[in-house]
Amino acid sequence: MTTQPTVRILLVEDDERLAQLVVEALRKAGYDVTHCINGQMGESLMLAEFFDVILLDGHLPGKDGFDVLRDTRSHVRGRIVMLTARDDDIDQVLGLEGGADDYITKPVAPRVLLARIKALLRRDGSHALSGDTDEMVFGPLVIKRASRDVRVNGEPVELTTAEYDLLIFLAERAGSTVSRDDIMQGLRGIEFDGLDRAIDARVSRLRKKIGDQPQAAERIKTVRGQGYLFAPD
Repeated sequence: MTTQPTVRILLVEDDERLAQLVVEALRKAGYDVTHCINGQMGESLMLAEFFDVILLDGHLPGKDGFDVLRDTRSHVRGRIVMLTARDDDIDQVLGLEGGADDYITKPVAPRVLLARIKALLRRDGSHALSGDTDEMVFGPLVIKRASRDVRVNGEPVELTTAEYDLLIFLAERAGSTVSRDDIMQGLRGIEFDGLDRAIDARVSRLRKKIGDQPQAAERIKTVRGQGYLFAPD
């Protein structure tokens, strides 16, 4: 009988009381948790070790969490979740544009946090194609799932984990219109509240990276009042 590897989580949070509650909840759920209290320590750990999920406070003493995200995102393979003290569009945009996989507004109930983490961890194994086909080809866009390699006209495209997940989600449903709620449910396990701009921001970044013109998108089309359509041809 094989055992599942322990999931490692790094919490970078300077609020000791909140951190204690989060660490206790995560450890009770069976996760291996490391906690540090400032940006410099968090950045060092993120670059030195592998963590499946990193919970990174946006506003930290010393080096700000958003600066840590900016300086580490291209080097970190794990999923990064920004913790924000308020439901602020600016914080959300900073996190998403910096490459965060998700964001959570504090305070957050432990059961909600656990649900969001589980949704993140499910992503890697939740997109199997029929026949286990590894390569997806859409004209000049080629996606190799096993190696998570994405290329346009033969040139490699650097995507964050969140952008790659969105690309796969849309590509698997090529030719069908998917709503923002479908995307939120599929990628984050929560319902779309009609106000969250995370999906739109991520689509915009993904379009730019795969060479889709924002004002006249040919690959990821906006279907007014319905959502998005990934064009197969």
